[in-house]
Amino acid sequence: MIGRPAPDEFGDFYRRYIDLVEGDDLLAALRMPVLANALQDLDPALGAHAYAPGKWTLAQSVQHVIDTERIFATRALRIARGDATPLPGFDQDAYVPLAPVCPLSTLADTLDRLRAATLDLFEAFSEADARRVGTASGSPLSARAAGWIVAGHERHHVQILHERYLAPRT
Repeated sequence: MIGRPAPDEFGDFYRRYIDLVEGDDLLAALRMPVLANALQDLDPALGAHAYAPGKWTLAQSVQHVIDTERIFATRALRIARGDATPLPGFDQDAYVPLAPVCPLSTLADTLDRLRAATLDLFEAFSEADARRVGTASGSPLSARAAGWIVAGHERHHVQILHERYLAPRT
């Protein structure tokens, strides 16, 4: 079990994601593929839908979740292994237009495979690895906090899926 991070293990911005995750076991939270499951029964045409002008399409939003999980898993690995190099932030808006355009079914499969790899990574961490703290985006970040952010960021985007992409259109 990898417990919740202490408030001094992550920047304040990330609290909103960590707070979306129920329970006190990161591995259990990561084993619940909430976004991939939510995509399974959607009309494939919804992938090209943006809920407002200038907003990402659903497919772009899912790709963003994939990119973010990859980045935070890499941060967790580097921090857990004692890499003291301050890790830079990333501009999510610059990533989106450069990402491949994929159908929702492909993105759901990618999410499943990525989550399996993320779980493998966190399951291999010792308690000391998980608690090790580095710096990312100018703030402290523990390896375990990076995992909690992954789980919470996914849940955040599931909320957006239901509230904005699947909300009745007027």
